[in-house]
Amino acid sequence: MQDNATEVTAAGIARLAGVGRAAVSNWRRRHTDFPKPVGGTETSPSFALAEVETWLRRQGKLAEVPLRERVWQQLAGHPGGPVAALAHAGCVLLLIHDRPTVWLEVSAGSDERLAAMLPEALRQVLVARFGAGAENAAVNAAVNTSPSRGSATGVHTAVAGTSGGGPAAAVNTTHPVNGGRTVDTGRPGSGGRPVSSGRPVNTAGAVHIPTGPEILPSAPLLRGAAELAAELGARQTFEFLLGRHLDANPRQYTLTPAELARLMAELAGPARTVLDPACGTGALLRAVADRPDQELYAQDSAPELAALTALRLALHTHAAVRGAAGDTLRADAFAELRADAVVCHPPFNERNWGHDELAYDPRWEYGFPARTESELAWVQHALARLREGGTAVLLMPPAAASRRSGRRIRADLLRRGALRAVLALPVGAAPPYNIPLHLWVLHRPGRTPAQPEVLLADAGQFAGEGRGGPDWRAVQEAVLDAWRAFDRDGTVEGRPGVARSVPVIELLDDDVDLAPARHLPPAAADGAEQLGAVRERLGETLRLTADLTPAPSGAAQPTRWPLTTVGELARGGAVALRAGGNGGHARVPVLTDHDVLAGTAPSGTLPESEEEAVLTEPGDVVVPVLGGGAVARVIDEATSGAALGRNLVLLRPDAAALDPWFLAGFLRGTANNRQASSYASTATRLDVRRLQLPRLPLDEQRRYGARFRALDEFERALRLASRLGDQLVRGMYDGLTDGSVTPD
Repeated sequence: MQDNATEVTAAGIARLAGVGRAAVSNWRRRHTDFPKPVGGTETSPSFALAEVETWLRRQGKLAEVPLRERVWQQLAGHPGGPVAALAHAGCVLLLIHDRPTVWLEVSAGSDERLAAMLPEALRQVLVARFGAGAENAAVNAAVNTSPSRGSATGVHTAVAGTSGGGPAAAVNTTHPVNGGRTVDTGRPGSGGRPVSSGRPVNTAGAVHIPTGPEILPSAPLLRGAAELAAELGARQTFEFLLGRHLDANPRQYTLTPAELARLMAELAGPARTVLDPACGTGALLRAVADRPDQELYAQDSAPELAALTALRLALHTHAAVRGAAGDTLRADAFAELRADAVVCHPPFNERNWGHDELAYDPRWEYGFPARTESELAWVQHALARLREGGTAVLLMPPAAASRRSGRRIRADLLRRGALRAVLALPVGAAPPYNIPLHLWVLHRPGRTPAQPEVLLADAGQFAGEGRGGPDWRAVQEAVLDAWRAFDRDGTVEGRPGVARSVPVIELLDDDVDLAPARHLPPAAADGAEQLGAVRERLGETLRLTADLTPAPSGAAQPTRWPLTTVGELARGGAVALRAGGNGGHARVPVLTDHDVLAGTAPSGTLPESEEEAVLTEPGDVVVPVLGGGAVARVIDEATSGAALGRNLVLLRPDAAALDPWFLAGFLRGTANNRQASSYASTATRLDVRRLQLPRLPLDEQRRYGARFRALDEFERALRLASRLGDQLVRGMYDGLTDGSVTPD
């Protein structure tokens, strides 16, 4: 099957041509030869990608489709769906990564030859990386006469299980193998549940080897992905495609931010065998993968996530990867595993977690969880999969620390020394972003006596402003400093409002409430002297804002300048355009769109990659392309050297032709942004090339630039005044309520 099988929406056409969706609608009305829809709906039609490319080139609207965009459109418009396409691409990228000469051999010739030869080549590499489970999954898929949705997408949907903690064995969902139970897979993506008692469930590995008929529709995509891998590398290509897919479907996935994953990995410590029983997209296991002799075990109830995680880990590390698809609580894939560490971001507030079926499960060593306490079921599952002395780190909702229905289990976890720490994170650390989540650090008790104290810490004071997220550097310092001292000594010197080691006996009351804020001494309020200093600084800032405020001028008619666009300036060489990337060096700070909007220092990070990052230089102008705000930021010496994050465009003006402050100022015009924006159902996207500038001599540009620079200083002063005002008001309330400030 050729490229005509790949479909693209009007939004995709707009991205290909670098225009807004309104322009695509206009082309459809004005040009009778515009390609006809081949799918979709009446309100959201889709078009054949190859026909669209041909038409755009014929009209002079497209010189060449960027390779990244072409591969993404092939994936997004794949007839089997983007998840199927991503799984097929991941298998091929792993083949290219491990055995590049084999790919060159099988890809030579027609698509039909590729489809015929590729399954055997994939079998060799997938079995080598994932064990026999990958091969058995392919056999199982072939036996099934009525494949499930997971089989159609290249991911096997059988529930997971294993023996001895090794590679998962395959079992057909309707034909028991090796004495395993018959399993009902339930709804697609939900995992399965056992329908009869007996021996442990056996299952297939997460990654299914696609067959020739499955590969044939993907052939153009696979060739494009291989070409992109020649530029970026196989790992970076998969990260790019996976990142695009996650960005395009934000409501379908609950992601663990990279900063939080790194913090959880640090808390877990070095480990040879690591399990994530609710792996999602693999962020936590990717954060702990740091040595080739590791064994990484991943399971998820969504078969597509289990497969994508296994492929992602195999591309990221040389560690042994064992993935399984299935409902972990009902059908544990790694029942005999005793890992050095467990890291987990479990689903929250699940009522249908298996309460009725699992009443006598041996994992409930600390008490049978109530129907409303699914998180405590995950806690005990993690403890059951640890070796003696192993560590588990789980992300938990704050209610799990204080709900009365869980107090008996919490009490037993404390008495037996299984719960070592409860660490409160700032608001905005992870979804759901409106509540301060907790990290629980657990320890599998051995023969040593239980520790008489537990660490409680609260990093809530490090919450960021607006959309910027927490101050992760401060969070990590506060949390890790307290944890390392406590882990070493069994106690820690208390820090008011931040951390304290609490005697277990003090927590064993009627509520067994483990919320850190309720047990930490309050942070000392600012005294009168400190508040006076804040007031003085606020006064100086307010006086500065008055000095910087532009003086009113007489009414004047709007000036009609001759205009040009950023696109025309770029074609003439007066300005260079660069888009933010998906990779770079892990130690280089990243300027995010949130930083630009909030006017803060670079706060983001990107996964380590061989992809060349776009680094900022003094005089660059950075513009966010999502959100609809009229914002542009001129890079100064303090911000230079940062990597450009996603959803940002960098404009580098030629100093002999353009003044950067003049450029940034006119880009911030509201009307200018409105005419250059296109609108989707949930977001506004700015087409930077359509932004307009007046044609003015350089001296006149600098005159305007000086005024725009003064406005920027005024805006910064207003932000500082707002922060100081908040600090002063909060300090006064605290001082009056704790007695350090009198009403006089």
